[in-house]
Amino acid sequence: MKHRIAEELHGVGIFVSIVWAVFILDAFLPGDFNAFGLSPRSMTGLAGILTMPFLHGGWDHLIGNTFPLVVLLCLLAGSRANTYAIVPQIVVLGGTLLWVFGTGNSVHVGASGLIYGLIAFLIVAGFREGRLGALAIAVFVGFTYGATLIGGVLPTVGPGVSWDGHLTGAIAGGIVARISVTPNGAAASS
Repeated sequence: MKHRIAEELHGVGIFVSIVWAVFILDAFLPGDFNAFGLSPRSMTGLAGILTMPFLHGGWDHLIGNTFPLVVLLCLLAGSRANTYAIVPQIVVLGGTLLWVFGTGNSVHVGASGLIYGLIAFLIVAGFREGRLGALAIAVFVGFTYGATLIGGVLPTVGPGVSWDGHLTGAIAGGIVARISVTPNGAAASS
């Protein structure tokens, strides 16, 4: 089912507004919301599977994630996919994979796992649907977002960067696209 971006733009705005609202609330309320981030293989870190995309480590982190998140959510909204099903599937699958396979004892926060998941989803869906325009835009955003799409999923990306969150998000996006988009371009029901 193809739909227009304008039909789902309000959903994109609401999602991004919630990300910003959580960050602003965290700045003014006592405590640290990032304590609710994802901590691999920790019972207390399980909540982070759902909360991680809404938590950020600072203004630079939040601002750096906002532009690609908006662009990719708009691309998803303009695709044949069910946006309201795809985003939660990527978040839950990517977060679960990170919780099971993530490295170290760190707490993972940020929307970049979802961003890499959306990039992978749009690339795989673009190939499966034969939509080269959407595929080209997703690849462009992927390469401009984190220097290179591949570099962001390698342990050499740098300290303090959740390369494994990027990798598990990308894997989740690819799996969700593989399951939910049929080769002829019709979205499978979700």
